[in-house]
Amino acid sequence: MLNSPGNVFMVIAPSGAGKSSLVRALLDQDCCIELSISCTTRAPRPGEQDGREYRFTPLEDFLAMRNANALLEWAEVHGNYYGTPRDRIDAATRAGRDVLLEIDWQGARQIRQRFPKAIGIFILPPSIHELAKRLRARGQDSDDVISRRLLAAGSEIAHAPECEYVIINQEFSVALAELIQIISAARLRFASQAVRHASLFAQLGIPADH
Repeated sequence: MLNSPGNVFMVIAPSGAGKSSLVRALLDQDCCIELSISCTTRAPRPGEQDGREYRFTPLEDFLAMRNANALLEWAEVHGNYYGTPRDRIDAATRAGRDVLLEIDWQGARQIRQRFPKAIGIFILPPSIHELAKRLRARGQDSDDVISRRLLAAGSEIAHAPECEYVIINQEFSVALAELIQIISAARLRFASQAVRHASLFAQLGIPADH
């Protein structure tokens, strides 16, 4: 990533905090950022499509990709495997496209090993009570699954300090505006601008490795 013009953004949150809704809204407004589609061994939820939310992958195929080092990161979450194919992210950042990953804290740590300057954005719910309310309102999980997600939320939230930015998703429109601001500011960092506008920097005599 050091010599690639594209940025890598990692959006992290406990289940139900609104991460996916914020990411979808961002992508609708920003055509210059590409969503990394992860592989997962879990079954599709109602309304999900293969290749859109996830690449729904049989366990045997997932393990084969992992063993072939074809995954940038992988983790087991709530009894299912999730992973990020590495080739598409490398290609996108080299071509100058920004990439966004919806990911958990375990995966984020692995991503940083390959992309040390990846930008972590943690989405917090306004309260645990509101988190439980949102999980039930989705109507996608059983009471047992919801209970397990709420128990896991505390340990997941404990990793928020590992991110550069934190957004509290109390009012969706405010949270979305803050997410857009983070993306915009990151694109103006010196390192990104130096690669995107290398000829201008050279013309003005600005060292690109400042």
